[in-house]
Amino acid sequence: MVENKNNPLLCDPETGICEMPMVASTDNNTYIVAQKKPIKIIYFTDPICSSCWGIEPQLRKLKLEYGNDLEIDYRMGGLLPDWSYNNGGISKPSDVAHHWDEVSQYYEMPIDGDVWLEKPLHSSYPPSIAFKAAQLQDITKAIKFLRRIREMVFLEKKNITYWEHLSDAASQVGLDTIQLKKDYETRAKELFLQDLALAKKLGVRGFPTLYFADSLNNQQVIFGFKPYRLFENAVISTYAGATKASYDTSWEGLFGVYPTLTSKEFAELSGLSKNESEVVLNKLVSEKKLTKYVTKNGAIWSIR
Repeated sequence: MVENKNNPLLCDPETGICEMPMVASTDNNTYIVAQKKPIKIIYFTDPICSSCWGIEPQLRKLKLEYGNDLEIDYRMGGLLPDWSYNNGGISKPSDVAHHWDEVSQYYEMPIDGDVWLEKPLHSSYPPSIAFKAAQLQDITKAIKFLRRIREMVFLEKKNITYWEHLSDAASQVGLDTIQLKKDYETRAKELFLQDLALAKKLGVRGFPTLYFADSLNNQQVIFGFKPYRLFENAVISTYAGATKASYDTSWEGLFGVYPTLTSKEFAELSGLSKNESEVVLNKLVSEKKLTKYVTKNGAIWSIR
């Protein structure tokens, strides 16, 4: 282990990394093998990782264009165990508030740091374990669940360690909340620990970290916030036969796949500029085709 004085919640906007205080040594004998599709992506993330929220536009586009060739295995990394440390300029929840407001502008994704002033989280472990419980029920719904709890914490200033919010999110995406609570209190905890162990073996030192691998364990790695072209390059470098699919870039087509979109996401997926996207999205609100949720650092639109 090598000491790293960075605080994991103090994400570097230039590198796009939420870096852990300690760096694990890499186990070169850990293999990642694609089986279901030509490419397997192991994505280490965390529900309160602001840089991970920042790459949502890139990930959503990657799924639309190369979803036929890749499977994404979401793993939790354990960004904030508790507040038992003091480093990196952040020693208490209120220190995070201004930082989140700053990175919101950098990533052009809405993040309201006031959650750390009003209803601060004591840890990211509870929502991480809840995600593992959701995966036990349904992989697709679990990803929707992760998206929903991120919207809750980044935009709605909700403390997603509270079960009431986790349960609401689960219900909204169609999960069985009773089963979720049962798994959350039992099997999901062990699955979360397994994720942390795998992260340590692979030498994961921050989030987001994405490992791209083919059937022979040939790997490409993306570490931190990066533009879409680097995600696409990683796919092509991993599997030369990857085929870019076309998709419906109309607002109906995009919201049909992703029921909530920020202006940055809509711009990435539609090919419009961010300003053009906001004009289109606001017009659809005026026509009562979309609804808009506004925060002090941006908005998110949803299909009615």
